[in-house]
Amino acid sequence: MEREVLGLRVIRNIRQLLELIRFSHTLFALPFAVLSAAMAVALTVEEGRSLPPVRHYAGILLCMVFARSAAMAFNRLVDRHWDALNPRTASRHLPRGLISVSSVIAFTAICCVGFVLSTLLFLPENRIPLVASVPVIAYLLGYSYSKRFTVWSHFWLGGALGLAPVAAWVALRAEVEAAPVVLGLAVLFWVAGFDIIYACQDESFDRQAGLKSLPAWLGTPRALQLARVCHGVMMAWLILLPLVYPLFQWIFYLGLLVIGGVLWIEHRLVRPTDLTRVNQAFFHANVVVSLSLLFFGVLELIARAAGRLVLPS
Repeated sequence: MEREVLGLRVIRNIRQLLELIRFSHTLFALPFAVLSAAMAVALTVEEGRSLPPVRHYAGILLCMVFARSAAMAFNRLVDRHWDALNPRTASRHLPRGLISVSSVIAFTAICCVGFVLSTLLFLPENRIPLVASVPVIAYLLGYSYSKRFTVWSHFWLGGALGLAPVAAWVALRAEVEAAPVVLGLAVLFWVAGFDIIYACQDESFDRQAGLKSLPAWLGTPRALQLARVCHGVMMAWLILLPLVYPLFQWIFYLGLLVIGGVLWIEHRLVRPTDLTRVNQAFFHANVVVSLSLLFFGVLELIARAAGRLVLPS
């Protein structure tokens, strides 16, 4: 009986931790890392070079999951006092006492260690992930303090997610090249844009609490205009991507039409005088954007590979 109770408690704690970090939102970042990895593999095959071992792909997945989990848990940890004061966030796990501070600290530490240890999977072929692991995790955790001193915290968050395609590429090819950097810049402006939209909900609270954000500084109408500019810049980087990664052609551009349409809908959903559909714009539209880019990018690479196959007569 005691073992059953203990087991149920462990399961409940794990479920609450996954809810705390919104584990399902890994869909925002993971598709870009997967797409970048697919691009790196396709280019490696095109060049006639040998592919990296299977454990490298497992390393990318583990690093992504541990890094995002650590960053989200740490963010909830350092923001728990503000969250308790903000009516929009007062129902989160830590303000309500559904999970203990010590549990979140332990979970964050485990994820940070897990991230660093996961980079050992790239040895001995590639030492870069291990060397970069501590600076990267420090940058990711540092975002949680950015609203204390800069209104540009949205771009810090964008940079954090923009590291995903660059890191996946470097993990497989052990070098920084133009293609993942362009993709990473697109992710940076995409994330900054939708984070500005999301932050409009807290414009008044951020001002009262002395927290910094672009909506609190510029006001919601101008912040939404800047979010549109960010997504325009994102599309510009994506249009540029086939110029530095020639394996992408018309199928990829077809995907950009879909993504552009989804972003247009996202901005139609939100008005300065009506923020009731921010969650729709933030969660649903952005998952479609990330998965669409992954789908059309991988479809292009598969179609290209299939076109090179010579069937026996």
